[in-house]
Amino acid sequence: MAVPKRRTSRTKRDMRRANHDKVSAPGIVRCPNCGEVKLPHRVCGACGFYDGQQVVAKATPAAEG
Repeated sequence: MAVPKRRTSRTKRDMRRANHDKVSAPGIVRCPNCGEVKLPHRVCGACGFYDGQQVVAKATPAAEG
């Protein structure tokens, strides 16, 4: 069986591991109804629209108080 001739240093080990753990930013799109930023394929948190239809009823600020 193959055995390492020398011990791998902490620097080399960490550099090797670092390439697999990179996190990328999620894609962000604008809501076609209100223009707020949102994640794709999800209901807009500002207006409650998804795919051109109102799926979540949002309360207006005047109706809350």
